[in-house]
Amino acid sequence: MTPLGPALYDAVLLDRDGTLVEDVPYNGDPEKVRPVPGARPALDRLRAAGLRLAVVTNQSGLARGLFTERQMHAVHARIEELLGPFDDWAICPHDETDRCACRKPAPGLVYAAARSLGTTARRCVLVGDIGRDMSAALAAGATGILVPTPVTRPE
Repeated sequence: MTPLGPALYDAVLLDRDGTLVEDVPYNGDPEKVRPVPGARPALDRLRAAGLRLAVVTNQSGLARGLFTERQMHAVHARIEELLGPFDDWAICPHDETDRCACRKPAPGLVYAAARSLGTTARRCVLVGDIGRDMSAALAAGATGILVPTPVTRPE
């Protein structure tokens, strides 16, 4: 079994925008969904290793009225059509001013996804493209894996 296999971890939690799909700010249009190169084969390998997969995503566009919940779910359906099914979607609908416990870098989404998948945060890996994702992993006690993109800051 690989180091990410069930011996060490039960689940992989993935950031949505910039990690699974190209980041389109406040996307409410399924036609704009474009997977990042290599995402589908990587996800297929994780599934084949017996790991459960969840998406953990901040979607402040809901709080800001930039797209509806229905539009967001249509985007998620398109993502699953292109990348395969996910076992859970943990979504923070708040914006920065709400000071909620779920918005990354807070650990709430990590805890919620782990609970939904029947495991603990310590048995999860969080894959993301920015420091906020890594901070959420650290705060929850999960393992963070940074996948650098052009928007990833060096700190």
